[in-house]
Amino acid sequence: MDKMKLSRMAFYGYHGVFPEENKLGQRFYVDLELTLDLSEAGRTDDLAATVNYAEVYERVKRIVEGRPFRLIEALAENVASDVLHQYTNVNDVTVRVVKPHPPFDIHFDGVTVEICRKRESI
Repeated sequence: MDKMKLSRMAFYGYHGVFPEENKLGQRFYVDLELTLDLSEAGRTDDLAATVNYAEVYERVKRIVEGRPFRLIEALAENVASDVLHQYTNVNDVTVRVVKPHPPFDIHFDGVTVEICRKRESI
């Protein structure tokens, strides 16, 4: 199978367990890896034979910048579910959500959640 990757999409959201996170918000980064057959699109140069990544970006943006989730696991799950429901030619999707500045008094480059969902699991 072929892959389409959307890397380091940046959005501002209000996700987190702590009230300050829901009030102040912060930047989140999302990576998607879609597995699908791109051979027809490659042969025909036809957008209808693939996934419009600009459209995918807008769908992810609506989710991340929409209602707050307590957990980035839930945010990732919602993105994966939306992609698999909207794009029937996508066989599976990997979603990575990065919260670069979690509100802890420790120093590291953020926390990342990565989930993989297959079409048969929706």
